[in-house]
Amino acid sequence: MISKRAAAFGAVVIILVTAFFSSFLTFEVSKFLDIQSGDRFIVKREVYELLKKYEMLEQVRQVIERDYIEEPDWDELFVGAVKGMTEALDDPYTTYFTPEEYKNFIIQTQGSYAGIGLLVSVDEEDNNISVLKAFKDSPAARAGILQGDKIVKVEDTDVDGSKLEIAVRMMRGEPGTTVTITVLRGEELIDFTLERAIIEIPDMDYKMIDEDIGYINLYQFDEKSPKNFRDAIKELSDQNMKGLILDLRGNPGGLLDACTAIADMLLPEGLIVYSENRQHKREEYHSSKEQLGLPLVVLVNEYSASASEVLAGAIQDYGVGTIIGKTTYGKGLVQGLRGPFDDGSAMKITTSKYFTPKGRDIHGEGIVPDIEVEISQEAIEFMTENPNDELPVELDNQLQRAIDELRKKLQ
Repeated sequence: MISKRAAAFGAVVIILVTAFFSSFLTFEVSKFLDIQSGDRFIVKREVYELLKKYEMLEQVRQVIERDYIEEPDWDELFVGAVKGMTEALDDPYTTYFTPEEYKNFIIQTQGSYAGIGLLVSVDEEDNNISVLKAFKDSPAARAGILQGDKIVKVEDTDVDGSKLEIAVRMMRGEPGTTVTITVLRGEELIDFTLERAIIEIPDMDYKMIDEDIGYINLYQFDEKSPKNFRDAIKELSDQNMKGLILDLRGNPGGLLDACTAIADMLLPEGLIVYSENRQHKREEYHSSKEQLGLPLVVLVNEYSASASEVLAGAIQDYGVGTIIGKTTYGKGLVQGLRGPFDDGSAMKITTSKYFTPKGRDIHGEGIVPDIEVEISQEAIEFMTENPNDELPVELDNQLQRAIDELRKKLQ
């Protein structure tokens, strides 16, 4: 038990904190109180220490209110205080969304938005914002932005991995408006001024690439992906598909539920993936008995991340398909959404790590392919010179190797 003096100080702190948060968010003081005696409260020491930190925040607020040269925008300051807390975690995947940012984030998972048509992620080796894909026919693709370009500036704002959400927000906007971004390509800085447009986000393309080989290029995992994948399998099967190539190159991930639903179609009954939080609490995702049962080859590269690594890792662990390409990105962290809160804001927060069915830790390691194949220089040159065109099958040496391996399985 703390002293009466400390308890009295704790009561003062509570009053200050309550006054501070009354204009910011609902602060449920009753959760922190153990004993009330008149106008004094006795609280646990850890609560007392926490309240002292809140008191410091209130002291800073008072100094700003009293002494700052201009009238402060308290809404911006409070948002900045909350964002500062998440940014101090030094985790680019944990972020606080204002109500408007949260709406935009949800739109991204639903198939369309207004922007320039880029999929981006944080390159953990250099903490830059890396382009994973420029969507076909998008402003970014038409301008010649390439996979692997690093976005280092949006308008006049320097950006890196710690400012991922800021950069994404700045690149979006009303259709018809423009935004200038600077990318680092090798040693060269290149400016692009792009006109924003409505971007319809495709989740996949599929076709027959030989008389009996089906091909599905899965761009990301969104709400539509499981149904679209099932429809693609049916249509390809109706065209005499005997084996499948699943292309996850450049797939940055997406919704875990969508990933596990697709995995359920490809895997035998069993564990697909599990996650563990810091308390080592384990959450498992399982597949049913239903299985496609066709020979399978999966293409991956260094831009295949997160949920795409979950799918590739499970396929590899069960031995139901051959993984071809380059070692994947190595993002094995699970993010959860918290909120929306009372004001419509929300948080995306890293909660746990992914592990493959055999217990492999994806994060920082990636999925090593069964057969490693570098993309050819000829293919790179074609993509550089024709950024808005699909790489022809005959120039795609990784895809050609996948066809060869699938042919062996079909013999």
